[in-house]
Amino acid sequence: MKNNKDTSTLTPKELLHDLQALVVEAEKMMSESISEHTADAVSGLRTRYDAAQERLSDLYASARTKVVAGAKRTDTAIRENPYQALAIAAGAGLIVGVLLGRRSK
Repeated sequence: MKNNKDTSTLTPKELLHDLQALVVEAEKMMSESISEHTADAVSGLRTRYDAAQERLSDLYASARTKVVAGAKRTDTAIRENPYQALAIAAGAGLIVGVLLGRRSK
């Protein structure tokens, strides 16, 4: 796993792959016999784990910021146009109801 990746270009799938690779390597290390290189290997795994944890927290913070901003924009739009928002919601509900009604027949 490379520690020099930019977190803005790291996708959740890549992060998951990195974490899975880290787990596989840790399991492999646990199954091998204890040697003089174990301290170095554990230190390397700890470093990689800390880097992955930092990238995951950055990804979470970024996603949370985007969701909160989207919710605020949605709230503002609904408060500015309450009747249009109600009509859109009713129309979407009607379409979903018709589609689900047709599906059950």
